[in-house]
Amino acid sequence: MSQEDISTQFDSLPPKAQREVLDFIAMLRARYADYQPSEGKAPNLAEEGFIGMWRDREDMQDSSAWVRRGREREWVNQSD
Repeated sequence: MSQEDISTQFDSLPPKAQREVLDFIAMLRARYADYQPSEGKAPNLAEEGFIGMWRDREDMQDSSAWVRRGREREWVNQSD
């Protein structure tokens, strides 16, 4: 919805409803007073410490097989 659409919608409301909208906006501004919009760019995940933390684990080379083995262990134990 564009700002023009919002303005048109707002102007079409009765005065009491317009006051309610303004009160709601004031409440939201107070609630999010500390909000800082992001700069719009995603973080560089390659620089995060958790990336590659399991690269040397031999049991994790085939992650699908690792998950499958874990599920088989858990599901077998639950049926006993």
